Amino acid sequence: MAISTVLLAYKEAENLKVLLPQIKKQLDSIGEEYEIIVVDTEQKLDNTDEVCAEFGARYVNQKYPKFGGAFRTGIECAKFDKFLILDSDGSHNPKYIPAIYKAFKPDIDLVIGSRYTRGGKTNDSKTSVIMSHCLNFVFRIALGIKARDISTDYRLYRTAQLKKVKLESENYDILEEVLLKLKLNNGRLRIAEVPIVFKKRLFGESKRSLIPFMISYLKTLFKLIGIRIKYIGKKKNA
Repeated sequence: MAISTVLLAYKEAENLKVLLPQIKKQLDSIGEEYEIIVVDTEQKLDNTDEVCAEFGARYVNQKYPKFGGAFRTGIECAKFDKFLILDSDGSHNPKYIPAIYKAFKPDIDLVIGSRYTRGGKTNDSKTSVIMSHCLNFVFRIALGIKARDISTDYRLYRTAQLKKVKLESENYDILEEVLLKLKLNNGRLRIAEVPIVFKKRLFGESKRSLIPFMISYLKTLFKLIGIRIKYIGKKKNA
């Protein structure tokens, strides 16, 4: 029993200098074997590799393009039975790792560090919060996912379940795609949510562009609805 902790990085060296020691401290407190994997860009853009070497993290370059490609690379590289992922910009405080781990009981398939469950909070802009609530509501209903916050990637998965799903999305919408496909593989997918406070990034600027972000999510919404309808149809005819 051990934990693969994954961070997806795009010019996040300054943030990783702060985060990696904090992550190691929290993982050490759990007392379970672990690895820390930092998935960097395909081509080196800063000294992230040097920061990883300094703090004992495993440095890999993503094999596939964009955020979704980095996520898929992290899944492929993970070697332990639990898969913990969090942002590398400092918006996800590592102090919540023990609580997320504690909620990962034998009858739970996935734990989400949630902004929108009771006790959770986000310090994002009002526009981003409104957009996020709308996105979560629409995807939650359309995909039948029983969780309050399905657009965050502060999550603890079962690695074996992740490795069984074929993911296609290239952008942040892969976070909804993976939930649906996990559910289709396991009709009784059990999700727990642990409240977190989402903070603004420590250093650097956000890599998210609003218009492409929204277009990507709309395309993925219709695609995933189609996948769900097709699956339900097959199940009825079986």
